[in-house]
Amino acid sequence: MEKQYKSIIIKQRSPDSRVFYIYLNNPSRGNALSPDFFTEFPDAVASLDQNPDVSVIILAGFGKHFCSGIELETLNSKADSTESTGPGRAAEKLRREIKVMQRAVNAIEECRKPVIALIHGACLGGGVDIAAACDIRYCIESAFFSVKEVDMGLAADLGSLQRLPRIVGFGNAMELALTGRRFTGLEAKELGLVTRVFGTKQDMDQGVESIAEEIAAMSPIAVVGTKRVLLQSRDLTVDQALDYVATWNAAALQSKDLGEAIAAHVHKRKPVFAKL
Repeated sequence: MEKQYKSIIIKQRSPDSRVFYIYLNNPSRGNALSPDFFTEFPDAVASLDQNPDVSVIILAGFGKHFCSGIELETLNSKADSTESTGPGRAAEKLRREIKVMQRAVNAIEECRKPVIALIHGACLGGGVDIAAACDIRYCIESAFFSVKEVDMGLAADLGSLQRLPRIVGFGNAMELALTGRRFTGLEAKELGLVTRVFGTKQDMDQGVESIAEEIAAMSPIAVVGTKRVLLQSRDLTVDQALDYVATWNAAALQSKDLGEAIAAHVHKRKPVFAKL
């Protein structure tokens, strides 16, 4: 039985599926991120990562929106936390709290399994931080986005300023972050923030579930390796990245997955891979 959380819900659509869903569960507040989220979310992701029955994770939101950002009360509590300890101690306390929040978002990249974001409604502030950390992003036409933090009196500090330039380009990221302007799902596609835009949420749910099942049916060794090599290669030269993947595959190719994939191709059948 899956652990119960306050801010998120984990679901498996069918007993035989290796695709699991994490739903942000604060719909009355547009799935704004509560303090509970920042402790529960990384715990849930780590749990699914270690579960051999899980091959792909889909991240979505209950209600009308994907995520409207961090709860305003949480932001206010950070701003008012200086108390009487003096600026030095207050700054150190705030830094520790920010690092905890960053680790919650970083859990997506640290997860071995692919994490796919399904975006509908609002994707604002912290929602963009989370989406940018996901491996693949899809949205519907009516979705809207904003790197909202500058409009709230602070610089985005949970990953948007670090990840968006690599996704949409430095100039586009700078413009979006400095203006905080709202942009549409179609513009998100033009920028490369999302891979595909669906007409309706139902279309997106069905289409992405099919994509996720296709990924889940592949060699888990190959899928995990592909994600890790791509992420590592962002920060390496081509030569360094090639050396990294050579070292990775020197170990990974010793699994039986390559032989099974070749045999399935030759005999025109679906491959059957062991769980990871």
